[in-house]
Amino acid sequence: MSAALLGAVPEGLPPIGLEELVASASLQTRVDRKYVLPVDTVSTVLEGLPPGTRILEIDGDRGFAYRSLYFDTPDLLSYRLAAHRRRRRFKIRTRIYEQSAECWLEVKVCGSRGSTVKQRLPYEPDDHATLAPGRPFVDSVLAEHGIPGSHRFTFAPVLTTRYRRTTLYLPDTGSRVTIDTELVWQDGERELGLPTTAVVETKTGSTASSVDRLLWRSGHRPSRISKYATGLAALRPHLPATPWQRTLRRNFRGTAPTAVPLPPAMALSGAGAAD
Repeated sequence: MSAALLGAVPEGLPPIGLEELVASASLQTRVDRKYVLPVDTVSTVLEGLPPGTRILEIDGDRGFAYRSLYFDTPDLLSYRLAAHRRRRRFKIRTRIYEQSAECWLEVKVCGSRGSTVKQRLPYEPDDHATLAPGRPFVDSVLAEHGIPGSHRFTFAPVLTTRYRRTTLYLPDTGSRVTIDTELVWQDGERELGLPTTAVVETKTGSTASSVDRLLWRSGHRPSRISKYATGLAALRPHLPATPWQRTLRRNFRGTAPTAVPLPPAMALSGAGAAD
């Protein structure tokens, strides 16, 4: 588990394996509520977890390192659709689970009534920086959800996110809660980290979970934050960012990006050069 979460998640929680978690709460179509709060307040919120709460455990580990690489067009179509709150918006990424080196290609679209629909494809880790092997899958998912003509788009790597995640299963609502810490964003030229911040995300059906209610009672309300869009806006302040301005002011103010060497995948694609 992340050092930032030591003492925050009750050690006595019974484990749940990945296969059982997926079978019980895969929630590929779901309502996501995200909360941004200081890491040191997470433990107070989690003191009220409902009976039966379980924690994802794989090979004795209860915290897992994630690395995601987001793809966009040269004019940042995916970002702009989110910035202007367009109904048919989408995100495309590859995700690597660092401990296992397992990799997935994922496409997320906005479903009905604000729900999030995610479809994913097993992917070769060596291909994580290119969409070429999975391009038919990407185009098919986008067309299925009312975004035709994507085969004409040119996608390239734009933003890498890294963090550590702890996942809880709430059997009373069949929902999941993820707690992300050690958050880092890198766009190929700059890097930004929020080491004292946690993003808590509830993934439910139509009904709010018990953790949502715990957060509300503690004075925390859902925040507009997208790891892709908000992170990119923080790294590139000239981009339109109206939906995330409050989050940027509250949670990113006082953080300054640092220059970093250009990763090979982005250097080859030229990503980051055109905004």
